[in-house]
Amino acid sequence: MRVEGPSDKIASDLLAHYDVHARSLPWRAPPGANAADPYRVWLSEVMLQQTTVAAVGPYFATFTRRWPDVAALAAEEDAEVMAAWAGLGYYARARNLLACARAVAGQHGGAFPDTEEGLRALPGVGAYTAAAVAAIAFGRRAVVVDANVERVVARLFAISTPLPAARPEIRAATDAITPDLRAGDFAQAMMDLGATICTARNPACGICPLRPHCAAFRTADPAAFPVKAAKKAKPRRLGHGWWIERQDGHVWLVRRPGRGMLGGMRALPSSEWNDAPDATPPLPAPWRQVAEPVAHVFTHFSLALTVHHAHVGQDATPPGEGEWWPVAEIGRAGLPTLFARAAEAAMKERRKDARF
Repeated sequence: MRVEGPSDKIASDLLAHYDVHARSLPWRAPPGANAADPYRVWLSEVMLQQTTVAAVGPYFATFTRRWPDVAALAAEEDAEVMAAWAGLGYYARARNLLACARAVAGQHGGAFPDTEEGLRALPGVGAYTAAAVAAIAFGRRAVVVDANVERVVARLFAISTPLPAARPEIRAATDAITPDLRAGDFAQAMMDLGATICTARNPACGICPLRPHCAAFRTADPAAFPVKAAKKAKPRRLGHGWWIERQDGHVWLVRRPGRGMLGGMRALPSSEWNDAPDATPPLPAPWRQVAEPVAHVFTHFSLALTVHHAHVGQDATPPGEGEWWPVAEIGRAGLPTLFARAAEAAMKERRKDARF
């Protein structure tokens, strides 16, 4: 007869708590049941990468309404999916989403592989997403470590190695407490614990089901874990963007290159983003500059985009490929946040200019 050890007690205590307190989320099955639709699990996990549950909810609803299964998503045009993703950020995820959907539809008959290894072989599916889908959708035992789990485990074992160097140690500790049964529920329970109780600041240790097992709680300073290395200051880059508006109320939009920052998204024409960008406008026009640059922070750098706006004649032909988009429907263009803010700044400024 197998004797329950400390790791089993951690899992059983957490699962008992989850059975009562599990969050109700649109992509989840109730505790004790695997999700019926791996597509919804996969879609939610891709959307949730570096994004909050609150932000993902409306996008998940839109995507599953427009594209209820992986075959429908795979058949859609890139531009439509990228526009629907606009505002969710980290746009490489949307490109990977399409590549993966098309691989599942074209190479796997529309059925997701049911193992971690099979999922990992899909384009754009990393180790975390493969483990999460294998555990949550298919009930496979897999070690699932997102930012919430990372924090919970670092505190549970008082892991003092600073991040990111601590990640192999954290993963090994997570592996040690992951049960053979209900691995998907366990992963989601850990995520819930980190999101609602074992939070980054002011963890609610008084109601935590794992408090009896928690080494960080015994230090009297659980919020000190995980230990984080000092952050380096983000480099600052500059850029120029141009709002070119025609007399009939249309603005010139371009499509950014498929690879690189905001790849494949509609945008205003812009310069390169560097220390000394070229401020030469795309075409001669009575340019006016918006007073304050539009500030935006990307993962690895911050950007100050100086926005210029001009009114041009009906026969104006900006260089390169693009499209004239109705200004009145700019909200439907699917502009990423940076260019949506630039558009807002340009429109606000143009309203002050009597010539418009």
